[in-house]
Amino acid sequence: MVKALIALEDGTIFEGRAFAGRGEIEGELVFNTSMTGYQEILTDPSYHGQIVTMTYPLIGNYGVNPADVESGRPQAAGLVISEHSRIPSNWRSTRTLADYLVENDLLGIDGVDTRAITLHIRAQGAMKCIISTEEADPQALVHRARQSPGLAGRDLAREVTCPARYTWPGPHAAQADRPLVSGEGARAYDDTPCVPGGPHRVAVLDCGAKFNMLRLLAQRGCTLEVFPITTPAAEILACQPDGFFITNGPGDPEGVPYAVETIRTVIATGLPTFGICFGHQLLGLALGGKTYKLKFGHRGANQPVMDLRTRKVDITSQNHGFCVDKDSLDPDLVESTHINLNDNTSEGLRHRTHPIFSVQHHPEANPGPHDAVYLFDQFAALMAGREAPK
Repeated sequence: MVKALIALEDGTIFEGRAFAGRGEIEGELVFNTSMTGYQEILTDPSYHGQIVTMTYPLIGNYGVNPADVESGRPQAAGLVISEHSRIPSNWRSTRTLADYLVENDLLGIDGVDTRAITLHIRAQGAMKCIISTEEADPQALVHRARQSPGLAGRDLAREVTCPARYTWPGPHAAQADRPLVSGEGARAYDDTPCVPGGPHRVAVLDCGAKFNMLRLLAQRGCTLEVFPITTPAAEILACQPDGFFITNGPGDPEGVPYAVETIRTVIATGLPTFGICFGHQLLGLALGGKTYKLKFGHRGANQPVMDLRTRKVDITSQNHGFCVDKDSLDPDLVESTHINLNDNTSEGLRHRTHPIFSVQHHPEANPGPHDAVYLFDQFAALMAGREAPK
């Protein structure tokens, strides 16, 4: 074990020990309240540029396995926990969390008072951070944390998008036929197979897609043409899709104005469109709204969200630091469909005349475990011209 210093831009210092990896990392320090799902969290591209603090005190107790990844590699900048479980106990485990972090050159810190970190971030807000096992001078680290770029205004989605167009299911998606529906809470299984060559051809704008979004669409008869976020609208429309899907992704939605313009052009055709998380924020901008940075964001598997049309409350998984300002949208053009019951922030919208809708939370992550999966059925129904299920 090697001593590690955690330096925040406001001058606060925490001490811990490196249970995996060595060196120095920078990013925005955030916290996640999930009890499980650390592997899905680490591999979620939405965490690119962030250092994740898990509030649950014991992490790693069920190990790591190859079925639960949400992208091709870990995406978070680092992991901070209270106590690392060195002996995993689960029949699906193939290696320890520490081994997984070392294999992927990721820094893991434990022996930290994560309660103190969480309370500090809740009071002061998420902030820039540097963690180091090399530098012993706390003030030098604080200075460098202040000089680090942060997330506001940055185009992080370009760093995690796919390098080239591909088809899912297909050779690129080695895990497309897995029946497992991964979740950041209770485990859920779906025995519905993926259907290559299904009736719906969907153009996916990859802002940092999670595998399970693509699996759930494929299970509903969608063949997906996945495009890098930088793809122009003309190329997307040239594949003659039946629907348009905008994925999750990291960072500030205002940092990708080119993607907002692409989305605005595509949705002007009346194509059925569904956006999740970052995709929800981009749709909000494309429809004339504004976004803003939350103080400490929503990250966890326990956020209550109400569907304003049915008054039904879903328990949702979330990971976002930015939010759509629902009051900035034209109410004659856009309807607010979902709100977060903790702070009344935007969780969903739909266009009043076009088949376009989005949600801020992650319906593919199954904390319910099936509370919000109906949204994928709604998208399939829109493409089929049927009445959308609720």
